[in-house]
Amino acid sequence: MTDQQFPIEKVEDSNTSNNPHFNELLASRVSRRSVLRGGVGMTAAMMFGSAGLVGCGSDDEAVAATPAPTPVTPNPLALPKELTFKPVVHHTLDKAVVAEGYEMSILTPVGTPLFSGLEEWDAAKTESVDPSGVTMEQRVGDNHDGLWFFGMKDRKHDVSVSDRGLIALNHEFTNSFALHTDFANVADTTDASLWYKKQREASHVRREINAHGVTIMEVVRKAGSSNFELVKNSSFNRRITAATVMDIAGPVKGTALVQTKFDPAGNTSRGTLNNCGSNPSPWGTYLTAEENFHAYFGRNESTLLTTDEAKALNRFGMVVGWTGWAGSGKGSVAAIKWDNYVDADGKKQAGALNNYLWFTPNHVLQTNNDEFRRWDITASAASAKQDYRNEANTFGYIVEIDPFDASSKPVKRTAMGRYAHETATYAPVKVGEPVVFYMGDDSRGEYIYKFVSKALWDAKDATGGLKAGDKYLNEGTMYAAKFNADGTGEWLELSLNNPKIKADPMFKSLAEVCVYTRLAADVAGATRMDRPEWTAVSPVNGEVYVALTNNNAARGGFGVGADAANPRVPNANGHVIRFAEKDGKHKGLSFAWDVYVFGSPNDKEATHNLSGLTKDNDFSSPDGIGFDPRGMLWIQTDDGAYTGTTNCMLLAALPGKVGDGAKVKVGAIDTPMGAKPTAKNLVRFFVGPVGCEITGLSWTADMKSMFIAVQHPGGEDLQSRDQVKGFWPATQSDPEAKTMPRSALVVITRKDGGVIAG
Repeated sequence: MTDQQFPIEKVEDSNTSNNPHFNELLASRVSRRSVLRGGVGMTAAMMFGSAGLVGCGSDDEAVAATPAPTPVTPNPLALPKELTFKPVVHHTLDKAVVAEGYEMSILTPVGTPLFSGLEEWDAAKTESVDPSGVTMEQRVGDNHDGLWFFGMKDRKHDVSVSDRGLIALNHEFTNSFALHTDFANVADTTDASLWYKKQREASHVRREINAHGVTIMEVVRKAGSSNFELVKNSSFNRRITAATVMDIAGPVKGTALVQTKFDPAGNTSRGTLNNCGSNPSPWGTYLTAEENFHAYFGRNESTLLTTDEAKALNRFGMVVGWTGWAGSGKGSVAAIKWDNYVDADGKKQAGALNNYLWFTPNHVLQTNNDEFRRWDITASAASAKQDYRNEANTFGYIVEIDPFDASSKPVKRTAMGRYAHETATYAPVKVGEPVVFYMGDDSRGEYIYKFVSKALWDAKDATGGLKAGDKYLNEGTMYAAKFNADGTGEWLELSLNNPKIKADPMFKSLAEVCVYTRLAADVAGATRMDRPEWTAVSPVNGEVYVALTNNNAARGGFGVGADAANPRVPNANGHVIRFAEKDGKHKGLSFAWDVYVFGSPNDKEATHNLSGLTKDNDFSSPDGIGFDPRGMLWIQTDDGAYTGTTNCMLLAALPGKVGDGAKVKVGAIDTPMGAKPTAKNLVRFFVGPVGCEITGLSWTADMKSMFIAVQHPGGEDLQSRDQVKGFWPATQSDPEAKTMPRSALVVITRKDGGVIAG
């Protein structure tokens, strides 16, 4: 998810609870936690559902006393003991740079046709290439984010295959200035910053709706190479957009909370929004996370709300909307009020509720099943079955997609909660045990969650598709994390079994807990965190890592905790926290934690650069993280605090385990921290072009090809084409190019054809 304060992709901040903030606990902890020894001994195959990809054991494993009589060929897929590639240096070029000995290629930038017969994308003439916005349904969408490679053989998922497969690719939001050549026409003639007051063109809105969502596409390795190319016209190629019909599953299905004019029964919805992080499931489907859905809806503030309705909208950053329509029909104009938050003191805070204005085209004379009206969540009819007051309740979930079944509908898994989801990462599965997922809520002061399935894992479900999803994801228990000052933690149940939640009149059923998950976590007493981003689970020892990207708000503001004694306040550079479940049991209710690494510029004072980062491995604002099948951790950044020195980056890491460090003294405070990284276990691998975010992580089974996404190159906080900072990917080969920047998928390979970071 993006870090810059771009109005269209705005970081939501609405946690006014009095729950403790993680930094308060970090500062107050005065004794080092006990060390957890050993590991769960899970293989990479169990972690990723991949047979044959075995990671090496922990450092505690015994070494054979007698050497083999003959030399043993090293396993190329074993986790290396140290990183040996040369670090990529800081740069602010309009070019992506990968480590020496590696090369990169650019695959499927925004607008790439998935089928023949479509014009190639040209940002200089988008209105003629895509005149009504419909062809974007057959093109790669905008602002690439989370992704996954699914190996394929005989048209079926095969985790051992590396030369052919399907890529599922998220699209988080749209850069309107680049997506529409005549975008300036919606701007106010006297002040371009007031474009939001205008009615939007139907073709623009339709193009943006279709540029959101997910792309499924077939790719194949080029002959004699580890590189890939798109298979046009594949029967697997498809777009899932913000208009695609989806099933609602789990506790919320069929309830009054999701009844709309589109489906009065509340069983289906339309579209997926702000798709950020992603991961596979243990049964071979794709799990995409809906993040900041709050910025897509408008509501006439003159409509009275009940106390509970106001509380729910306020907690999700959707309080005040448009004030009404000036005129009628095609010429209607929405006047938007830019004050959508109410803080703990009852004061309104600045910020646009709806930056897309998708509800404005032809508001009165709409056709096509309320194509645009559904983004207006005003209670305008006698019941929710006759308007779209509940439309926002159909977003903010983990959405499951079967990439191998193009006829199947995506499914919204409501049992996993509703909030600004980043990822859903599963712990290594074990026969006879529940399946466990870890998730973060990427907004300031929000929580870390986990979901424990009711059903117990059966290895026969490893290729079960959406039916297996129904089995494991529709029933289970949600928990929110509470981090204690003594270095322990506990999982707080989010259900009516929790007396605190049951006593709150807001929650009359499990469905309300699932829709208003943040409020349930508030009541339960979870610990507020600095924007929990992606989650990752080590296939080596089962420990869980969470990227806390940053918190630029001043302590004492709503959504954050006051912590004046903490040296990282505000936390502009972020950090990565990790925890080990008690006895290695992911279904358990307690854990131990420490901070794996603090982000910081290398030249900051030691009280800020707590992890002792150097010019070769310093970073700021960790965002995407993930373990490859061997157990190597990859860290991606989405930064605004260090971009004067370096563009966003990708680092490789060989982490230890919880408790492997020592207390670091900052003033009178003892801070728990992992062992300080070294030049051998944390190294910068890739630096992207100016203005970008590095995101998305996946690999082929043979670890010879790595896929990442470069999002919003040239900058994201832009309102016009003359504001762009760069023109990548055109500048990768031509430094003088002036073609509009485009997000793109990047394939990284070794020049000698070897294993990535092997």
